[in-house]
Amino acid sequence: METKKFLLNERDIPLQWYNVVADMPAKPAPLIHPGTKQPLKAEDLYPLFSKAAADQELNFTDRWIDIPDEVREMYRIWRPTPLVRATGLEKLLNTPAHIYFKNESVSPVGSHKLNSAIAQAYYCKREGVTNITTETGAGQWGAALSLAAKHFGLELAVYMVKISYEQKPYRRSIMQTYGAEVIASPSMSTRAGRAIITERPNYQGSLGTAISEAVELATSTPNCKYVLGSVLNHVALHQTVIGLEAEKQMEMAGEYPDVVIACFGGGSNFSGLAFPFLRHKFSGERPSTIFIAAEPSSCPKLTMGEFRYDFGDEAGYTPLIPMYTLGHNFSPANIHAGGLRYHGAGSIISQLKHDGLIDAVDVDQLDTFKAATMFARSEGIIPAPESSHAIAAAVSEALKCKVEGKAKTILFNLSGHGLIDMTAYDRYFANDLSNYHVTKEEIAENTKQLEKIL
Repeated sequence: METKKFLLNERDIPLQWYNVVADMPAKPAPLIHPGTKQPLKAEDLYPLFSKAAADQELNFTDRWIDIPDEVREMYRIWRPTPLVRATGLEKLLNTPAHIYFKNESVSPVGSHKLNSAIAQAYYCKREGVTNITTETGAGQWGAALSLAAKHFGLELAVYMVKISYEQKPYRRSIMQTYGAEVIASPSMSTRAGRAIITERPNYQGSLGTAISEAVELATSTPNCKYVLGSVLNHVALHQTVIGLEAEKQMEMAGEYPDVVIACFGGGSNFSGLAFPFLRHKFSGERPSTIFIAAEPSSCPKLTMGEFRYDFGDEAGYTPLIPMYTLGHNFSPANIHAGGLRYHGAGSIISQLKHDGLIDAVDVDQLDTFKAATMFARSEGIIPAPESSHAIAAAVSEALKCKVEGKAKTILFNLSGHGLIDMTAYDRYFANDLSNYHVTKEEIAENTKQLEKIL
């Protein structure tokens, strides 16, 4: 396997995060308070989030926000991450395309999630918080926050989607190794969990359910805050270190991406890679770059969802978010890409999609594992099932280049490795996985009561 890596120095770790909202041609519609039905103010979020995260969430004006020294110090453990030219994959596909990937799998927990986990845990500690709680799908976010919580001396409770709790026991073990309490969701430990179990005793859970439980625990526990791993603006902000580094590395490679791709669940890694490059599209410098969010066919909020106001959780505890959604009570199929089993997209991504500034594709589960296997055999890295959606989309774009005889530059985010997902690969090789699809009628029924975005 031939490998071309583009490496930066510690001094190249960004000093600031990039706040894309400040440059967006059309700002996202406001978050709505679920009780008053009025636009949300930062102080409305203070009981739930750290003050710093709440302020960042509603900051629509500052393009650049300083990264605290303590956060950058922890980033130095694994950042900057490598940019790699996937010459092995190019050769396998026999494509004229140049394919690059940003390798976020090299973090201590094997995914990009640590970029925001460290920042949010730091802000909570700085404000005197002692306990934090969160949800996790496949466990990447829970693992990242467990490490960050231990570093800053915080107690952490993680509600892990029940199907992933059972499918991915080693991610649960990682969280417990770092000292977190891990609860399968839905659980009997919260009012929201008990209500869901009563209504659907065999329900295997969703991120919306786990969020409801974590929010309830945070709001009913003294000196406890909720920490979120995707969807909201402040999480996307923290992840922009990915794209800011990739910009410098693409310059080192002497190229600029024609296509930028990342997998999509709630938007954290897509935002992290895409937003810094999007600012050049806004300015007119690079108007032709295409941005593609790759999501599961079984949970196609961007490709098939409705643009509505909806809750971020199943029980309706969160603010109403302007989002592409399948409905907050949508029950996703039990695919192995647990981190992508979320019913909605964040407000920034949703506005960008609505305005035609980004695109989306949905990918079948079997196609993602086919692409993942090709990537592993040509590049030597076994990708997470989530990241495999981005690989499948990159392969599709590269094959288009082959048919058209055009040499495009494709950049995708390898958001995590799959070394703790080998049960999923075992099932794939045993022909024991299936594709799942959602009908327009199901989505229409699920979203008919939701308010449309004007």
